[in-house]
Amino acid sequence: MMSTEISSSQAKKLVLLQQNFRTTTNARNKPDLLSCIEQMGYVQIDSISVVARAHHHSLFNRVENYSEQKLADLIADAKVFEYWSHAAAYLPLRDYRYSLVRKQAIKNGEIHWYKPDHKAMAEVLARIKTDGPLMAKDFKQIEHANSGWWDWKPAKVALEQLFMQGDLMVTQRRGFQKVYDLTERVLPSDTDTRIPSQSEHCRYLILQYLKGNGLAKIEHISYLRKGVKSNIALQLQQLLEEGVILQVQVNKHFYYALSGIENQLKARLSRENLRILSPFDNLLIQRARMRELFKFDYQIECYVPAAKRVYGYFSLPLLQGLKFVGRMDVKMHRKELHMCVQHLHLETENLEKLCQPFVQALKDFMLFQQANSIAIKRISHASENYSPARLQQFQQSVLSRL
Repeated sequence: MMSTEISSSQAKKLVLLQQNFRTTTNARNKPDLLSCIEQMGYVQIDSISVVARAHHHSLFNRVENYSEQKLADLIADAKVFEYWSHAAAYLPLRDYRYSLVRKQAIKNGEIHWYKPDHKAMAEVLARIKTDGPLMAKDFKQIEHANSGWWDWKPAKVALEQLFMQGDLMVTQRRGFQKVYDLTERVLPSDTDTRIPSQSEHCRYLILQYLKGNGLAKIEHISYLRKGVKSNIALQLQQLLEEGVILQVQVNKHFYYALSGIENQLKARLSRENLRILSPFDNLLIQRARMRELFKFDYQIECYVPAAKRVYGYFSLPLLQGLKFVGRMDVKMHRKELHMCVQHLHLETENLEKLCQPFVQALKDFMLFQQANSIAIKRISHASENYSPARLQQFQQSVLSRL
């Protein structure tokens, strides 16, 4: 089958545009929060709070004047809901029916984390039905001889099982703790609850992935999903024949993309603006894909033993234009309103073009994190050509402009 060949730069631009990293002077073209989440398909939730949590961080980089309250309002208005993508995530309610495939599989016996305890589940369900929305801590603690992180009390396991199989929904989080209620009391009455067929579900997975990510191989679309790869292949062929998608070649690699990429590529994307990304940003989730398309080898090191860390516990990628130009390990000291860059590692040869965009990104990030002071404890460079004195000069130049 014929394919359209595009350059590496065009491929990266397409990916970033579809990820909502666009720059425009027309306010009407800036995505609002809901349309941004609908475009991306999901936003990952993560418990680590070294800086603002992943879902807030990812949305801050895409939505003008983003605030945590705006997301809370969408949740309260049932415009987005919490469930599972490749991990815990917020998803647009528009796509609710596609979550029913996993929910039905779990209800039919597929194991998510634990074997269901039907007695505990019935007791939990009955209490929520009577008492209204509850958190895990509202249930009596049952002590275990060998307690550990994974040794949840039966009520919490039951809550998660009922949530994963669709009987409960999360209405909000209080201090990051989930508040559960009956799905029938949370879900708007006009929500489409028809369970998709396998082919319909796979078609949705393809189109949503391409809408949110620009380019994909089969393994990208089927990432961490069981038993869908062969059906995704069938649906890809069908969509190719319909002209809905096309094959794209980038540096001897073949991808799928939505038809009309020549129009998508006309949108503006700044080559100067710099963004400080979350390790759990949608762009970064599939590490092999990032190495292939962006030549960026990234690993979050909070799960790596301290002695083996290269860049730091919570190293945030720095994206400037089409390139990753570094990463910085950051810790926010909230009581002191102080941001500490524990290690700034640069990976660009052009420090002069980096300085001012980096300063602006730091200013915006500090405002987002509610920090009024900053320190850079350590700075390094991927190239040995940069002396410690040259790097210290860059550091001082950055700090003097903040």
